[in-house]
Parts: sequence; structure tokens; C-alpha cells
Amino acid sequence: MNHEPATHMSRTFAVGQLPSGGSIDVVEHTYRGADGPTVSVIAGQHGIELNGPAVARRLGDRLSTMSIAGTVRVLPVANPPAMDHRSYMGPAAYDVVNPNLNRVWPGDLDGTLTERIAARLWERLTDSDAIVDLHSGTPEMLPHVRYCDDGTNADRLATAFGVTHLLVDEPPKSDSTRTTLRNAASQAEIPALTVELANSREVATAAVAAGLDGVTNVLKTIGVIEGEPAEAPAQWVLRDDIPAVCLSNAGLFEPASDVDVGDRVDRGSVLGTVHNPETFELVETVTADQSGIVYSLSRGGANAAGERVVSLASPVSLPDTEQD
Repeated sequence: MNHEPATHMSRTFAVGQLPSGGSIDVVEHTYRGADGPTVSVIAGQHGIELNGPAVARRLGDRLSTMSIAGTVRVLPVANPPAMDHRSYMGPAAYDVVNPNLNRVWPGDLDGTLTERIAARLWERLTDSDAIVDLHSGTPEMLPHVRYCDDGTNADRLATAFGVTHLLVDEPPKSDSTRTTLRNAASQAEIPALTVELANSREVATAAVAAGLDGVTNVLKTIGVIEGEPAEAPAQWVLRDDIPAVCLSNAGLFEPASDVDVGDRVDRGSVLGTVHNPETFELVETVTADQSGIVYSLSRGGANAAGERVVSLASPVSLPDTEQD
């Protein structure tokens, strides 16, 4: 595959309209070299997940100095209303029905505001040979890459990204709509990764560096960038098939001191406790209904009944050092 110095172009296109008549615009950067595949990198679906846009900027700087084959499309802020309002989802005042952009793909041009944003973005993504969707998890979430076991080469790209933990999902149902970008891409037979970097709500240097290196590894694996990707670490492959652990009672949740993200826990293990903060009464001991790996754990808080506090995944394959 031939590689040529990348040329950079940017354009702005409308994805929605404000009540005042103003346009909601998204900026798209494209880096083109010799003939080759098209890879789309999208960030900022959720307005407080800041490491993705930070990775996108550094990726643009890197590509501008390189020879590449194909096209890299970068959408650094996919959801301007959410970022402008410094919120996870779009403002409810704009769309109370569908405020979460990453739940309405592939969108609807005649739908609610968020559905229309997704549909306009989807028009830009359907020619992709691969999609990398950058997110940032909370401090309680294990950094990981998520993909569908769908017969595309998403598993290969997820491995190449180079993080320690991978989460694999079953392929989405063929008739499923209003779903994640990852699932919509899978239905369109486009390999897609959902990358959960560390530390949402802040730009974290280590998380940004990991994200930039990961996207670079994916581009090398596809052949857009010359060279071999970095050797992947020993990886845990997990399946998110265990129901979330939710509270039966309201109160002050405190996680168990000996449980952390990445830990393996057995069925019946104590994950935390819930106390009445006024009377000091123990109202619930939270335990694991199934054995699994903790990939998300609340650090504690004033919780309502029914709130999720722990997420577990079952192991598909583990590093040799972690095998029983």
C-alpha cells in the first residue's frame, strides 16, 4: 500500500437547529494521503468526557506530519449542545425524550433533536471501513475497549488498540434501532470500537496518551499508517452478560474496602453496605449475585433505591498469569 504526505481539510456542517433559528454545527477534519481505507474517529458524544476531544487534537497534529494511505476523518465534538452546557447528555430543554446521543443511532432525520444529530453524523460515517468512538469513563470504571463479536475484524482492532481489558458483546439484533454507535456500525458491517478512557470530567495526561497511542495502533493495523502496531499487553477479554448490581434500599452506599475495579469476585462476595445516614442503621449489605470481574464500582454516595452501584463481567479469556 502506497503512502503519501497527508493533506488536511476541515469543514463545518449543520446537524440541527436551535429554537432561535441558529445552527448546531459539527466540525469535521479530514486527513488524506494515497488511496486506501477510510477510518472515522469520533469524540464528544457526551459533553463531559473530555479526553476524547483531547486525543482528537493530538491525532490531527500527528497525522499532519505523516505519510498515510487512505483517509482519516476526525469529528472531535460530535455533540456540541452537551459540551456547551457542560453536561453528559444534551440539555433536556432541547430533547427530553432522547437526551443521550449514544442511544439513538443511526438516528432519524424526522425525529427529535438528538435523533436528527445522530442521523446527520451517520451520513458522514457510512463510508467508513472502521470507526473508533472515543469516550471517557468515570473514575470508578476500568479503562477498556468494547466491540461486537460480529464477524468483522473489530476483535483484531480492539486487541491492537493496546489496553489491558476488552469487553465483547453479542452482535446486535438485526431489527434493533435507537442503539449505540457501536451497534449501529455492527449492523452496517463496519468494525467499530467504543473506547472508554479513564477520568471523564477532566483532561488526564496519561489517559490522553493511551488514547492517542491506541488510535495510532489501530491505524497501523489497518495500514493507514506505516509500521507495526505496538505489541499488545496481556489482555483480559470479558463479556458484559451479568445483570448490574443495584440497590434494593436508599441510603448512603459505601463500597467494601477490599473490592476494586479489575478484581475477581465470587458469588455472595460482599461488595458494600448501605446505611441510613441519620440513624446509622445498616439497611442493606450488597453482595454479588454471580461471580465475575468488577469493571465499574461506585466509590460511594447518597443513592436512591434501584441505582446501579457495581457492574460485573464474565471472563472469556484471561492472561496466563490469571488463569485458575
